[in-house]
Amino acid sequence: MSTAIRPHLSKIVLAPMEGVIDAAMRARLTKLGGYSRCVTEFIRVSDVLLPKRVFLRLCPELDAGGVTASGVPVYVQLLGSNPEALALNAQRAVSLGARGVDLNFGCPAKTVNKSMGGSVLLQEPERVAAIVATVRDAMPADVPLSVKIRIGYNDDQLLEQIVRGIWSAGAAELAIHARTKFDGYKPPAYWASVSNVVADQAKQLYINGEIWTVADSHKAIQQSGCQHLMLGRGALAAPDLANRIANNAVDQPPMAWERLVGEIEEQFLQHDCKSPRHVGNRTKQWLAYLKRHYPEAQLLFARLRTLRDVPSIANQFSAHQQQDLIKV
Repeated sequence: MSTAIRPHLSKIVLAPMEGVIDAAMRARLTKLGGYSRCVTEFIRVSDVLLPKRVFLRLCPELDAGGVTASGVPVYVQLLGSNPEALALNAQRAVSLGARGVDLNFGCPAKTVNKSMGGSVLLQEPERVAAIVATVRDAMPADVPLSVKIRIGYNDDQLLEQIVRGIWSAGAAELAIHARTKFDGYKPPAYWASVSNVVADQAKQLYINGEIWTVADSHKAIQQSGCQHLMLGRGALAAPDLANRIANNAVDQPPMAWERLVGEIEEQFLQHDCKSPRHVGNRTKQWLAYLKRHYPEAQLLFARLRTLRDVPSIANQFSAHQQQDLIKV
């Protein structure tokens, strides 16, 4: 197996993905290796101090030392625009055992932006910096504060000012999704646009967006100048991607479907069948991402698409392995 030379050793963070990468998926993916930490789905903060149950619902790892079952630290992500409320909730997250706090200025969802959360704030660099400073000042000095942004709202013209303000406010790390709010998730990601703001902070910067393969990770690092990576959709499409990046296994294909389908079935039986109203939804969602690398995922998805009960779905996992995999 041949490998390419990496420019440097990268840390890899598992990205927050609302409604997709929950605690169960964090546990599943970090078990496969390669990740240095995770970030939760965002906790929406308005103007109140949220109760403990809200934090535990989105970050049950708080009851286990703030790490996944494989020992990977989990940061609690907060989203909002009220600096004082965000600061109070950051303090609560830390008191509950969060290994770090992350602030979300990257979410492009219209409903979030309409309530002054996520990427809409990138139009006001001074406001972003003020929020970061207020939260940083409220937290213990030894607990990291990280930030996630996009390159801008309409364009990347304010990116340098945004980044400069975040560093001056005391953030420890910054992840940049290399698209604007209006780019959404459409390819490409503009990795090179980040290179102008790297300066001396490469060791604190994570590049995010359109990293689907080990080769993509090299290109993203080289073009952006960032030293580290954040994986989101790429991690779902190839669950062992972080491990292959960590081992620089450029020519190694994704893990075999025969092994992966066991992970998918186990995830379904342990977690995705708990809510009677939503049985199978997360499994079907995951299969939609897996289609990118695995033709077998389409076959399994076709079997499960209309099913809504545990016995029927479980039976189709067996049928898939006994019939479809023989034909592929």
